[in-house]
Amino acid sequence: MNASTLVMVPARMASTRLPGKPLADIAGLPMIVQVVRRAEEADVGRVVVCTDTQEVAEVVRAHGGEAVMTREDHPSGSDRIYEALEAIDPDGAVETIINVQGDLPTIDKAAIRASILPLAAPEVDFATLTTQITDEEERSNPNVVKLVGTEVSPGILRALYFTRATAPHGDGPLFHHIGLYAWRRAALERFVKLPPSPLEMREKLEQLRALEAGMRCDAAIVDTVPLGVDTPADLDRARALLG
Repeated sequence: MNASTLVMVPARMASTRLPGKPLADIAGLPMIVQVVRRAEEADVGRVVVCTDTQEVAEVVRAHGGEAVMTREDHPSGSDRIYEALEAIDPDGAVETIINVQGDLPTIDKAAIRASILPLAAPEVDFATLTTQITDEEERSNPNVVKLVGTEVSPGILRALYFTRATAPHGDGPLFHHIGLYAWRRAALERFVKLPPSPLEMREKLEQLRALEAGMRCDAAIVDTVPLGVDTPADLDRARALLG
């Protein structure tokens, strides 16, 4: 475990499609605790849940985890983890922050570890994950975000764009973006202070704000897409997978 790396899990109760989902039971544990377990299994750094709900914090602590309270008005998980980071590490000892979404109970520990690999290149501001699309339906599904990139080393793509469209055009693989990020601290601070950008608002993808500002994002290619729990059907699938 690296003391300069912090795994932060943002969680909020105000989900419109699945209210109260951080506390939904999955295989005998609240979903947020399942996510904490996966992050702990990765063994890359201290794990902290960042939440605006006291009940979530209490549940995490009751299961031996660490939780930090944040404001309710954050527009994104990135803003939430930055507030928590400043509160728990005001002296700046933490250099790398891995943002693991609180609705990914099936995330593979190997994927969490892979997210920091692109940061070995000093010119990379933040890193993410991607996997090659094998399901034909996903190629045209706007809910599947595509990463358009170019290979810079084996298993690593430099992200040139993110889109809900089918892209790039022509023959060749398409890549499904996985919304897990590893940030250099300075890059995260810069990002949360930027205003929303035109392409971000058009595509409804906040990572485009960083690209429009000239920040570099590289992506590690992994084998699988973790199940994001957004609906009751997703919750049933997660229960089946982890049960």
